[in-house]
Amino acid sequence: MVKVSSRWTEQEFAGLDLGDARLDKRARTLMERFTAKPTASIPEACDSWSETCAAYRFLGNEDVSWEAILAPHWERTRERMQAHAVVLCIQDTTELDFNGQEAQGLGPLNYEARRGMYLHPTYAVTPAREPLGVLDAWMWARAKRGKDGVRPGQKESARWIEGYERVAEMAATLPGTRLVYVADREADVVALMRRARDLDTPADWLVRATHNRSVDDGEKLWEHTCSGAALGEISFTMPAGEDQKARTVRQQLWARQVEIADGKGGRLGVTCVVAREVGAPAGSEPVEWRLLTNRPIETVEQAVELIEWYRARWEIEIYFHVIKNGCKVEALQLSAIDRIERALALFMVVAWRVTYLMRMGRTCPDLDAALFFDPDEIRGAHLLTKKKMPASPPTLNEIVRLIAQVGGFLGRKSDGEPGVKTIWRGLSQVHAAAETLRALRDGLG
Repeated sequence: MVKVSSRWTEQEFAGLDLGDARLDKRARTLMERFTAKPTASIPEACDSWSETCAAYRFLGNEDVSWEAILAPHWERTRERMQAHAVVLCIQDTTELDFNGQEAQGLGPLNYEARRGMYLHPTYAVTPAREPLGVLDAWMWARAKRGKDGVRPGQKESARWIEGYERVAEMAATLPGTRLVYVADREADVVALMRRARDLDTPADWLVRATHNRSVDDGEKLWEHTCSGAALGEISFTMPAGEDQKARTVRQQLWARQVEIADGKGGRLGVTCVVAREVGAPAGSEPVEWRLLTNRPIETVEQAVELIEWYRARWEIEIYFHVIKNGCKVEALQLSAIDRIERALALFMVVAWRVTYLMRMGRTCPDLDAALFFDPDEIRGAHLLTKKKMPASPPTLNEIVRLIAQVGGFLGRKSDGEPGVKTIWRGLSQVHAAAETLRALRDGLG
């Protein structure tokens, strides 16, 4: 595990090179400010008016690319990946709504009146759902529709194919790690599967099927896959959503290797997996997933592993939730899309940091909190929750729960572990307390 200290920005942005040492310093300062106050506006996050002006100058600097800002984080993510046998490279697209703002370069969203842009990252997590970081990203705004209703420029489906190509390139540099490209229905593109085959599939791929294609015997893919006896079953707890309570889901599994048309007059070998819920409660829609993959499946254990990998795709939804609602990027008041892109590059790392703390607090609760927080932050969390400092070093889980309590988490036995919302709320107050402790100590010194 890579050590993450309180001044984690120094480590995460080691090697940052924006062409000027002053720009490098400004980028690190902005990252620290945004991390300390993830929900604040840019003026609120900065310490002074002069620092606010410097922040806007940085975001408006045309010589700074958002790719250069993210480059060190991409490298740290790759380093974290090397410690794992399997890494899931999850891709998805989210829209960012800047409706009502006058930023230059924005485009229509789902209809012309809504203005904004799109973000399409590749998010690396372990099968245990530990967030390792962002591997890649695309940002773009759509052009206005032409008279024929077709948007000019490259098809957006190409993002999924290019995303796989980047993962495949990385797979060659990580021989000890199996990379698995994971995506939802939008990635059910035969050109992606064909490209993976042509590259000799250096990285595995797993996508949710949206097209019920025909197979060799004339049957439809999903019915053909489920025509025999079920391979086995899986059960898991589906977390509560906006319109449903948490409940146990039991699914029967089928898997079959088939050939589908490759779009170029040939055939393409794939494995189809169907996970269909049985015994769904009355009034609940049965949970059914249909997945396609390059990996052969011969046992129920192999099918279950793929289902678990697909379920981990939800981590990117949590990540988007932090970017939008925790970092409040849609409230950025910037005058042009290139400035928004530079700010997003910084906030993408901040959002990873928040989700990383949440997951590590759950999966590795007994780690020493000092690996993640400095002494002033640990003391600040205790002060704000009116807890005495323990005699022995506190664990990561203990400090994450204290931070979440500052952010509104009640911490009762029945409450389980805190989510990202209370963590990002608490972080800003804990960082402020730590800064106060440092200022008092420096003043006394």
